[in-house]
Amino acid sequence: MDHPQQQPQPQPQPQQGPGEPSSKSAAKREAKQAEKLAKLAAKVAKKADAPATQKKKPVEKEKKEEEKPFVNTTPKGEKKDLSEPMASGYNPLAVEAAWYDWWNAQGYFAPTMGPDGKPKPEGTFVIPCPPPNVTGSLHIGHALTVAIQDALIRWNRMLGKSVLFVPGFDHAGISTQSVVEKRLYKTSGQTRHDLGREKFLESVWVWKSEYQERITSQLHRLGGSYDWNRVAFTMDENLSRAVVETFCQLHEDGIIYRANRLVNWCVKLNTTISNLEVEQLKLEGRTMLSVPGYGPKEKFEFGAITSFGYPIENSDERIVVATTRPETMLGDTAIAVHPDDPRYKHLHGKYVTHPFVQRRIPIITDAIAVDMEFGTGAVKITPAHDPNDYDVGVRHNLPFINILNDDGTFNENAGEEYKGMKRFHARTAVVEALKAKGLYVETKDNPMQVPLCAKSGDVIEPLMKPQWWVKCEPLAQAALERTRAGDLVITPKISEAEWYRWLENIQDWCISRQLWWGHRCPAYFVKIEGKTQDFSEGKNWVVGRTLEEATERAKVLANGAPFTLEQDEDVLDTWFSSGLWPWSILGWPEKTPDMANFYPSSVLETGWDILFFWVARMVMLGVKLTGQVPFKEVLCHAMVRDAHGRKMSKTLGNVIDPVDVIQGLSLEALGEKLHEGNLDEREIAKAKQGQKKDFPKGIPQCGTDALRFALCAYTGGGRDINLEILRVEGYRKFCNKIWNATKFAMLKLDETFVPEPTSKPTGNETLVERWILHKLNRAASDINQHLADRNFMLATTAAYNFWLYELCDVFIEAMKPMSDESASPSTRKSAQNTLYTCLDSGLRLLHPFMPFVTEELWQRLPRRPEDSTSSIMLASFPVHDEAFVSIDADRDFDLVFATIKTIRSLAAQYTLQSNLQVSVLATSPNEAGMLESQVPTIIALTKGLKAAQVVSRSTDIPAGCGSSVLSADLSVYLLVKGLVDLDAEIEKCEKKLGLVKMNADKIRTAQEKPGYEANIPEDVRSANSEKLRTLEAEIANLEESKEMFSRLK
Repeated sequence: MDHPQQQPQPQPQPQQGPGEPSSKSAAKREAKQAEKLAKLAAKVAKKADAPATQKKKPVEKEKKEEEKPFVNTTPKGEKKDLSEPMASGYNPLAVEAAWYDWWNAQGYFAPTMGPDGKPKPEGTFVIPCPPPNVTGSLHIGHALTVAIQDALIRWNRMLGKSVLFVPGFDHAGISTQSVVEKRLYKTSGQTRHDLGREKFLESVWVWKSEYQERITSQLHRLGGSYDWNRVAFTMDENLSRAVVETFCQLHEDGIIYRANRLVNWCVKLNTTISNLEVEQLKLEGRTMLSVPGYGPKEKFEFGAITSFGYPIENSDERIVVATTRPETMLGDTAIAVHPDDPRYKHLHGKYVTHPFVQRRIPIITDAIAVDMEFGTGAVKITPAHDPNDYDVGVRHNLPFINILNDDGTFNENAGEEYKGMKRFHARTAVVEALKAKGLYVETKDNPMQVPLCAKSGDVIEPLMKPQWWVKCEPLAQAALERTRAGDLVITPKISEAEWYRWLENIQDWCISRQLWWGHRCPAYFVKIEGKTQDFSEGKNWVVGRTLEEATERAKVLANGAPFTLEQDEDVLDTWFSSGLWPWSILGWPEKTPDMANFYPSSVLETGWDILFFWVARMVMLGVKLTGQVPFKEVLCHAMVRDAHGRKMSKTLGNVIDPVDVIQGLSLEALGEKLHEGNLDEREIAKAKQGQKKDFPKGIPQCGTDALRFALCAYTGGGRDINLEILRVEGYRKFCNKIWNATKFAMLKLDETFVPEPTSKPTGNETLVERWILHKLNRAASDINQHLADRNFMLATTAAYNFWLYELCDVFIEAMKPMSDESASPSTRKSAQNTLYTCLDSGLRLLHPFMPFVTEELWQRLPRRPEDSTSSIMLASFPVHDEAFVSIDADRDFDLVFATIKTIRSLAAQYTLQSNLQVSVLATSPNEAGMLESQVPTIIALTKGLKAAQVVSRSTDIPAGCGSSVLSADLSVYLLVKGLVDLDAEIEKCEKKLGLVKMNADKIRTAQEKPGYEANIPEDVRSANSEKLRTLEAEIANLEESKEMFSRLK
């Protein structure tokens, strides 16, 4: 039964002895290595001694019959038949089959309410599942989300609470429209405009249905125990009603307003995006970059600053300005200088002549925008295309001249020569034209950041657009007040600090998007007959929950004049609708039972990267609309990266479908999946190279339980997870260990075995039974505490250590003599009950992380009398039980196991593997009596141990023994007479004596220093004295051994 190749970080250490510090794990590894070397040496010696004989023909081994591929024959929704014997080994596909459909069919995922229909007295626990986008399949980052959230959900359900886990999906306006447009063009050569809005949206709904079904299947495979009766989609009728209500309510309260302001315009997607969706590309200097929408070989210069001169009107003089975007000079409406700059005082109030368009440009003074020490001290101002210049334009009432069309070409305001020219072609053309006119000065390196669209990679253009905006400052203040008051807890702490910083510096939020897919703005332009109106001004618009309500409001605005209503073509930012998620999925704005019972939620678990995109907006809107913070806790998990620390990317070929990890996939099949997306052939070739490097043999079959456990084991509060598939595969071996241990245990629990009505100890348990029950209780206490602290790494480590190093490696081996036919019926019965309690509780402790294998194995265990629990997911989660606490047993068995380890170490030291004969010298009567009673356990847990005795006098130890000291009162002796090189052993004793005497002298020297008693703490002095006693006993032991080996010569 193999152990996983890698354990959680910090890795669970093989506990060499119960309760012993994990740093001693090296001893076990050394012992195993020595044992291997001993076996090898024995084989070599045997070969050397054997007479030369004719080589025998190799005996053909009987071929093992291959297991047939698993086929699930359980009808959907029915319980799996477990009447057949357990399989020889763990097969995740067979184990995981049928359980999810049965759980769902039985209604186990729905919240269990009290008799009065209200939540149970134990309380509620609610997680609104962050809705995945219907843009494509889930990746491994989503699997991390499911693993963490469902672990919390299953744990709280087993604690007896009314638990609600609502699944759902996000329409993801920009992303979904983009992938559907790409697919449309790739398959038919058509654009959405060729289809028209209505037909295009029909194709998006088809896409949505296909991918929602695919994602649902993935969530089933991952074992998420969602209440599927409450599944939600952000464009469902009730959620759409919540969006309209929110827009109207916020507009009525003056929070939503319309304004013609600078937005982040993505030419590629042809829409506005929010500040949070803009990524900054840092450049150190002049760099040639490709830009979407241009030829594959075309590149344009960034990271440079170009200086040129503007001619002063009616003068031979010129004023030099510099810009990183030369093309924007076509929209300049001022030159700003500092009012105190002596170089330009004579130019105050003058004008420059634009060299390419018929425009007089004033020279203005502005102490805010201009730094006299930077550059020439003169700044070109383009209010319609730069955020800083926009503010200058507002202060000085400058013209705002837009030179850019939505498609990234220049319009008539840029002049006839540049009209229709693409923006970056214009950049090159403007520089050449400046050179031709003798106005060009220079271009040089300029470290800078280039704003890129996070969705398309296109270079963002600041552009004037009349849009709908949310006034965020009052909403943010309310959110900050609630957070500071303790109504909301954010973990880890680093995310909390970022939370405060962002909300304190929040800007207004543009919520208009120039898309077709999404919630159309419930806003209407009131076109009044015979009246000139500005489309950008909010005073000419009305909003309405229905067309009838908008019409009534328009009548008031028109004041009796004829009018028509034109609904805004734009849709709302996706984050606006998903910002309502925690309460819209419960039926808001209606006062539903779900709102009364399950709002606010308990935990919002998500990635730290969308803390502001989504979480902050939910809190701001939740406080405003419902009067409550929508959840009590925000838990931010890490970002999953590949084994090299790289961000997951389709073009790198390192994006992993969790289902591929669950069921395994060949390298060839991995490559074929790349053709399902929108990658071009060049990108596919690059991705295949990445796959070949990372997964040369494909992805091994690991199973859901191993994947979930691994992802939780990685989660310890860091910002990133570098996922290694081999580590996940290691946890499949852990599942195999659990499987085989349970299978062995079932042989000990024969058909006549009936568990005791309660798990409480009887008081007649042996030492090892009391010890394992103490360890079980400690594991339960630790796991509950770690889950409460949201430390999944430590929680999985506690479960792992209990199963592997305490239950499997120690108790199951130690109980073998107690369950043999030679054992008394009472001893056997007690051992069986203890084993049952450990299996039953141990599986329940693992269930939140490993739902499938624990259900499969738990269903094979017999039930206690009067226990009719139908599923492990409904069973009680083990908690601290004082009846299981046994400090004495923990201490005593530590000593037993320390003795066992010492025997193993001595055997390895002398390369002995069988017929071991041991004497344990215990000078303490209590220790001697306890160890005497544990001789059968010592023999059971020590491979090759033939006989063991406990003695209280050194004269009872046979001559010819190697020895090791555990303490001043306890030593172990191994009979090696006739089996070792005596001279070599004498030399070892002498070397070790020198080292031990030196350590003892160090302590004596420290004790003899003046002020030792007064200055050194009592606990340190006590420890030093005990250590010196042990060292003195070891010195006596080594001198005795040296003398004994000398006598044997």
